[in-house]
Amino acid sequence: MPYSQEFGDHFYCRTDGRLECGHVFLAGNQLPDRWLSTPSQAGDFRIGELGFGTGLNFCETWRQWKLARQPGAQLHFTSFELYPMQRDDLDRALARWPEIAAERLALTAAWPDTPSGRIEIEADGQIRLTVVCGPALEGVAAEEPEFDAWFLDGFAPSRNPDMWSQRLMQTLFDKTKPGGTFGTYAAAGFVRRNLAAAGFTVERRPGFAGKREMLCGIKSAVSDQ
Repeated sequence: MPYSQEFGDHFYCRTDGRLECGHVFLAGNQLPDRWLSTPSQAGDFRIGELGFGTGLNFCETWRQWKLARQPGAQLHFTSFELYPMQRDDLDRALARWPEIAAERLALTAAWPDTPSGRIEIEADGQIRLTVVCGPALEGVAAEEPEFDAWFLDGFAPSRNPDMWSQRLMQTLFDKTKPGGTFGTYAAAGFVRRNLAAAGFTVERRPGFAGKREMLCGIKSAVSDQ
């Protein structure tokens, strides 16, 4: 189980991080159903992620994208990470799941020896990974708008409050296209209030593996913001 000394927290649920990704981030954003209903001429489907960590969410998303993508469709997965891991650490953390072995091997083969700055990886002609290394607020603020979905996967709000600040949630909302969504395992009151104050319609859902709640939400297609 990879553990962050900087934040004093595990990188993912100790029950099964891959299944948690499916429950919280993919289902929380109505994926892959949205991929199946999106015409290929609509351009890239853009996912933003707060906290790349071990790359588990990316690998599981890539696995499911390959099963559901439309001909000609493109997926751009952009993640914001303050402390990028080394290649061997990524490989060791992801080796637990044989289901994503192909994605793990491709990711680690392309991962730079010294991860920093802006990491760009293209794979199989239909998916692009961008990892922006540095503070999340600066990284998100510098991105072009029109994200379709967000995976909010920073460390626990009690241990990493900057990743859940009202200012960051507002910036994230501003970069989201109308009808765009988010999913997160976090259900703390201040996280919910910050997301709602930014403009999202926030919904509580049952959490993963017995956790009482998680949050998901949408940016209304008709917004006054």
